[in-house]
Amino acid sequence: MSADTNWTIPTVRAALGSKKISARDLTAEFYERIGRRNPGLNAYLTLSPERAYAQADRIDAMIARNEALPPLAGVPIAIKDVISTEGIRTTCASKILEHYVPPYDATAVERLDRAGAVFLGKTNCDEFAMGGSNENSAYGPVRNPVAPDRVPGGSSGGSAAAVAAGLAVASLGTDTGGSIRQPGSFCGVPGLMPTYGRVSRYGLVAFASSLDKIGPFATNVGDAAAVLSVIAGHDENDSTSAAVPVTDYAAEIAAPVQGLRIGVPEDYFGEGLDPEVRGSVESGIAMLEGLGCTRVPLRMPHTDYAIATYYILATAEASSNLARYDGVRYGLRVPGATLTDMYRQTRVRGFGPEVKCRIMLGTYALSAGYYDAYYLRAQRVRTLIARDFHEAFGKVDAIVTPTAPTPAFRLGEKTSDPLTMYLADIYTVTGSLAGVPGISVPCGRTKSGLPVGMQVFGPHFREGVVLQVARALEQALGSAN
Repeated sequence: MSADTNWTIPTVRAALGSKKISARDLTAEFYERIGRRNPGLNAYLTLSPERAYAQADRIDAMIARNEALPPLAGVPIAIKDVISTEGIRTTCASKILEHYVPPYDATAVERLDRAGAVFLGKTNCDEFAMGGSNENSAYGPVRNPVAPDRVPGGSSGGSAAAVAAGLAVASLGTDTGGSIRQPGSFCGVPGLMPTYGRVSRYGLVAFASSLDKIGPFATNVGDAAAVLSVIAGHDENDSTSAAVPVTDYAAEIAAPVQGLRIGVPEDYFGEGLDPEVRGSVESGIAMLEGLGCTRVPLRMPHTDYAIATYYILATAEASSNLARYDGVRYGLRVPGATLTDMYRQTRVRGFGPEVKCRIMLGTYALSAGYYDAYYLRAQRVRTLIARDFHEAFGKVDAIVTPTAPTPAFRLGEKTSDPLTMYLADIYTVTGSLAGVPGISVPCGRTKSGLPVGMQVFGPHFREGVVLQVARALEQALGSAN
């Protein structure tokens, strides 16, 4: 096989089944690619060849015995560095966890392992998943493989870049306010955020516990659906995991979209939307109409309050979750003259500027005298935003919007202006607050060749319809090209 082969899950399974390549040789091919390209992209922080080759050898042994192969047999996968992996360093892209090695696998990782996946390594991200550009990593930024002078998006930029660059067939990312969908849009690959509770958070290092979700990146919608089929489902180790049956995504995405009502909220197409992004998304909507979908105009009146609501709630939860990193139990410890001094010195040296900023914002929002004015009020607005989605899904089957207001911006372009950086999440945080599933699917490119993503939202636990619409657009664009 050529080292430039664009592998997908079906082609990996076919090649292994016909013995055109072994799982070990395929793993070696991907490590060769990583060796060539990762120094320039910085998508991977840690490689795990010992575990990867052991997994590959297990699949080759099954093939030699003519056993039925599991669904992801031999598929090279990357894992975001905020998801626990037994025996593999998990840093959260932070100095405070630089040498931390988890003693267990996250549930999503354990399920991938049982499905036969091969874990290549851990991908770079914004520190503790806090950021929208992957410039907040303690180990340097990730570069966008489409345009190396630009960001890949964040916080799951390393996972998106690894797939877009052909350094993994699929990857896991996490999405708190857009951290899968926005990097998917910037790097030109599908990125799926499941319903809150669809995928277990057990083993995910918490940023904002009521918002964090694990989901896949892949080069095509079908592969994203295949990975979700493996990792989705109830987990008794996670009290927020929903006991809702996992449907047959492969069958759902194959169904025609004719007759589906597609909601288009005017609130997402206002001032601040890049004209080329608008044009690509409108063209995508027209393609869906050409496939028999009905366009339904919508108003989602609380959209304008989403950014403020999200950053109050997310920082408040971050303030609570990150209190555990104090130098006492695990991770970095910097000696101090007193216990309090040790706490302070450890956190000063261990946390980066963005994490410190969010901890302070969250602590302020939760403090006496401000809790009602900020945190409690934000929770009430969150309910109104969720109600917007509930009412919309009484009229439509899916909602389509731009994923991000602009294409990928240049490295360093927004680092001095946090508000502008936060506004890059304006179209993604709404679905995060409502807990609904969403996907970013490529819908075109700008004149300079930068990818543009269309976002598709669906009702709670209706990932099938989200994938169905995304797959229809993907196929329509493929036919048009």
